[in-house]
Amino acid sequence: MKFSIYILILLLSTNLKAQKYWQEKIDPEVWAEASQKSDFEFFVLLNEQVNTNASKKLTTKEAKALFVFNQLQRIANETQGELLQIIIQHQADYRPFFIVNGIWVKGNVTLLEVLAKRSEVLVIGPNPHIKNDLPQAEHENTTAFRSPNSFEWGIGMIRANLLWDYNIKGSGVVVGGQDTGYEWFHPALKKQYMGDTLDHNYHWHDAIHGKLSPDSINICGFDVKYPCDDGSHGTHTMGIMVGDDDLGNQIGVAPDSRWIGCRNMENGWGSPSTYIECFEWFLAPTDTNNLNPDPTLSPHVIANSWGCPAVEGCNITNFHVMQLAIENLKNAGTFITVSAGNDGWAGCNTIMNPASIYEASFSVGATDILDTLANFSSRGNVTSDSSLRMKPNVVAPGVSVRSCIPGNQYVSYSGTSMAGPHVAGAVALLISASPDLAGNVDSLETLLEMTADTVYTYRDDTCGLTDQLIFPNNMVGFGRVNLLKVMEIIRPDLSINITSISSNNIQIFPNPFSDAIQITTMHPMENCTITLTSSLGQVIRQFDPVLVKNFNLDLGYLPVGVYFITFENKNEKVVSKIVKQ
Repeated sequence: MKFSIYILILLLSTNLKAQKYWQEKIDPEVWAEASQKSDFEFFVLLNEQVNTNASKKLTTKEAKALFVFNQLQRIANETQGELLQIIIQHQADYRPFFIVNGIWVKGNVTLLEVLAKRSEVLVIGPNPHIKNDLPQAEHENTTAFRSPNSFEWGIGMIRANLLWDYNIKGSGVVVGGQDTGYEWFHPALKKQYMGDTLDHNYHWHDAIHGKLSPDSINICGFDVKYPCDDGSHGTHTMGIMVGDDDLGNQIGVAPDSRWIGCRNMENGWGSPSTYIECFEWFLAPTDTNNLNPDPTLSPHVIANSWGCPAVEGCNITNFHVMQLAIENLKNAGTFITVSAGNDGWAGCNTIMNPASIYEASFSVGATDILDTLANFSSRGNVTSDSSLRMKPNVVAPGVSVRSCIPGNQYVSYSGTSMAGPHVAGAVALLISASPDLAGNVDSLETLLEMTADTVYTYRDDTCGLTDQLIFPNNMVGFGRVNLLKVMEIIRPDLSINITSISSNNIQIFPNPFSDAIQITTMHPMENCTITLTSSLGQVIRQFDPVLVKNFNLDLGYLPVGVYFITFENKNEKVVSKIVKQ
């Protein structure tokens, strides 16, 4: 009798623990939504996930993509079947994924409980609708075209134009973007688009299947079979990567590259599932019916200028899901650039949202035309996932960047959304210059980091681990991308010329000065480094501006005294004395 009672108590205890365990699988935010709605969205993450790191032993991008795709699909097919049958029986909406072994579901609390009790299920997380605060136009320029053979300042700042002189413009490289969509027939994008009027298979995917935003109007609709931009942000970012209309609007870093795209936001609103869906599509693009995936068509590099902040409902559960997706896509040989975010005004630890926080993401902050860190550019280190990871990786031009928007227009935006595409375009140029780099993401990251130029920040705050004059740091990472220095490593056979500086070529006035100086040159001197030092030889500021003939430098913050300003390139070094009064 005592033994029977003991067994009964043991069974009851085991049952209570099991009951408690399935409840703990469900994220508190999912429970909160279940208490308010009869039908709600959630993401089911399965226990069995694939470690795709073995792909790094493979030597080609195509081999890596095929390996990762086959491994992920095999596990998803083997483990999701019974869960999908349960979801179908409950007549719920669903979408299975393989880039992470998981399922998006829209169902009720009864289905939630049934799924949580399944042994295959690791955790059930929320799928919030997230509003992205996207950059707004600063000024429109709809009719004033650049003169032929001109290019935007950011292209010169990262030295992309010097590669163009050797016809290295991104030929043979495919770039991708997930954003608000794209106006594929814009004059600056049409010839670079992989598809055409009749064929958008493998070139376009729409991850927006219904309303995400509270706005009543969506100009594109849902499940669109051709590229469409329901905002302007996506078209602008793609223009920075590849844009050129052959009429003087040379806005893109890699104008001979081809592009494909995925819409992950509706009127600026996205969700973890739409972001993951685009990552999956980039791993293995499909036809416009979302069938016949082909990993051999995955892009070489993608740009991501969106975020998933905690204030909008993202938390550690969906942080982990998106991290898995990015790691698998990177292991498949795709370089993943991510804009660092625009919360730098709040100080350090503001790189805090997916996808910029991950080790597998190449995060990019923003600089201005003076090669100075933008005050809005988010800074590290990363505390939101407790990693204390140093970020960003690098910085790139992101202030008043001119590019295309729908309606055949051109405008300037500011944001790290503009900086990330500069780096994506830079990656395209490097792969075009050295095709063996295709799929070798770690090598590309190292090249960009080790050759970056130091940049100045106005802030004294070092954001944690390092001084702002020590690189990398949590302000600018390794510094601002410099393609010329990378080319010296990967293409030493090219002799890329640098404009010689002559002491007679440079005039500085007024001198003495009180607030600002103007630097005037007889000839363009865009490829030189300017260093400002005190009379004791202490470096106050060093930067690599894009100079044509006239350049204003604000030095009003300097104390009264004597300073030296140095202009230097490979051929010559000129030092001038200036006096602050």
